[in-house]
Amino acid sequence: MRLCRPLPPMFARLQNPYLLLTLTVLFWSGNMVLGRAIRDQVPPLSLAFWRWAIALALVLPLALPHLRAQWPLLRRGWKPVVVLGLLGVGSYNTLAYVALNYTAATNAVLLNSFIPIATIALSWAFLKKHLRGIEWLGVLLSFVGVTIIVCRGEVQTLANLSLNIGDLWMLVAVFTWALYTIGLQWRPVGVDPMLLLAAFIVVGLIALAPAYAWEISQGKTIDISTSSLAAIAYTGVFPGFLGYVFYNRAVGEVGASKASLFIHLMPVFGTLLAAIFLAEIPRSYHYLGIALIFTGIYLTTAAPGKAKAS
Repeated sequence: MRLCRPLPPMFARLQNPYLLLTLTVLFWSGNMVLGRAIRDQVPPLSLAFWRWAIALALVLPLALPHLRAQWPLLRRGWKPVVVLGLLGVGSYNTLAYVALNYTAATNAVLLNSFIPIATIALSWAFLKKHLRGIEWLGVLLSFVGVTIIVCRGEVQTLANLSLNIGDLWMLVAVFTWALYTIGLQWRPVGVDPMLLLAAFIVVGLIALAPAYAWEISQGKTIDISTSSLAAIAYTGVFPGFLGYVFYNRAVGEVGASKASLFIHLMPVFGTLLAAIFLAEIPRSYHYLGIALIFTGIYLTTAAPGKAKAS
């Protein structure tokens, strides 16, 4: 049984799952850059709450027309909706934003790149899914490419990495997202994707609200400025709304293991964004890492006889 439905008409030309995954990771890469850049202006729980409040405002007009007809389906599937809302909306980005307040960007990116491996491991444990040898090779090449980029081509950089509280938060975030990805297998079938996303967001916001209130009570508030408001708006529109619409659709098409592999593109896009906005010129190790990442993704996604999500 297929778990995906067509995207809304406004996204009619964006039906290729690999294009959707690529755009999603591009949006999320920008999210990581902004999350680190505005950490002194916007506290992590505030950023997470308003990100999803904006996303909910965008998705509601597309979701509400389906609510009356599909409410019985949504109500029968309330358990996976609650779990997926807590994992994908209430937890992952919140934990990542918290982590970015304590850990270096190199550590965060490297740890985040364990998502495909964590997803594959959990898919094997819970869904009994396996990758072919060529697909495992693709995963390995992509991870080596990520490592080369974040270590700047120097192996000794790995030896200097040490876990701190931020790294631990990021590890929890990684496994939270892996669980969300494989958990999409159990989302209610027949529910319009916009209505389903709205339900996830409502669950996540309900969970985030008391945490956000606690953060305010601690005197941690948003430093309102044009840059902070623009950054919050970006997180809500692109990684929040569009990113989840695209990702959920793509997972239904290609499965959790292959979809999660595209997380390895984050260092690639991070390098490109830094070159464009920060005038940081890419070096030889960047090009080597990017080449390995794309080779790994090609081997995994183009492997013959790959199974569709069922």
